[in-house]
Amino acid sequence: MDSNSDLPAGAHPGTLHFVPPSLSAFEPSKPLASSNVNTLLWIGGLFDTPLSLAYPLEIAKALGSTWSLVTGNLSSAGKSWGVSSIAQDAEEMAKLVAYFKEKRPGGKVVIMGHSTGCQDCMEYVVGAKADQRPPVDGVILQAPVSDREAMDHHMPKAFIHEANQLALKMCREGHDKDAMPDRLVSPLFGRVAITAKRWVDIASPAPDHRGADDYFSSDLSDERLNNTFGCIPSSTPLLLLYSGNDDSVPPEVNKDDLVFRWIKIVERNSGKVDRYNGSIVPNASHNLNGNPSTVVQDLVKRVVGYIGRLDSGDFHASGGSTGT
Repeated sequence: MDSNSDLPAGAHPGTLHFVPPSLSAFEPSKPLASSNVNTLLWIGGLFDTPLSLAYPLEIAKALGSTWSLVTGNLSSAGKSWGVSSIAQDAEEMAKLVAYFKEKRPGGKVVIMGHSTGCQDCMEYVVGAKADQRPPVDGVILQAPVSDREAMDHHMPKAFIHEANQLALKMCREGHDKDAMPDRLVSPLFGRVAITAKRWVDIASPAPDHRGADDYFSSDLSDERLNNTFGCIPSSTPLLLLYSGNDDSVPPEVNKDDLVFRWIKIVERNSGKVDRYNGSIVPNASHNLNGNPSTVVQDLVKRVVGYIGRLDSGDFHASGGSTGT
């Protein structure tokens, strides 16, 4: 969901990578062992732009000299997400992954999503045409929340029903690329253009809840999860980082049970999950902006720990199911 920043204005030194025709990625400056390093590609959520979240910079500083964090700037960044899709995001991520694989031959690439960036990461590894994209060495999901459940939680039922029915009608009548009325969009998202198709993708209306973005809702069937979490390749270990104080998650959702359910689905299908570093991040908000440094450093430690296990080959040796 919405990850609006409350950070002060500022600047940060680094390298801006350009990938034609319109993609870029920002790499914060840090001492590196060589130019041929491993890459952690971070993808933000709705409304996010480079540096709109503080914690990626903390991860960048904490990673060893053989790893470098870069923040991807997709065409859906900022207020443009409403006229895009996670399928398009995944294709653009593939171009960034290919760029860094070519620039750093032999180096690992891990993708890390925040909020809707998590849907992007899932789409990358298990969505349509996943087998045609460059493989990645790991996936990190930070704040993987359900847009549908968040919207249902924050909007009156009659209001969301009206918006859903209009979006479905527009799609049926071939107006899926037309924008939804501002009166239905602005109460939750502010002044932003959202096509009928993207509304259906994120709101995932009843009865079938088949919106493209609906990867993380708590009411999805095991069959549905087997076709998503259950399809994560064993060569791509998963780290789950679910925020303990995420206000995008309705109070009736049991976070521990939900994350454990995902873990079981992955492992049942021979995938690998970092149980030791993953699961719930206590006291963490959705994007961790403004959180105490102890909370932020807890998240950072988990990411660095996961990267360490990846480097040591621990997932291959142990099957990845270490910890509780």
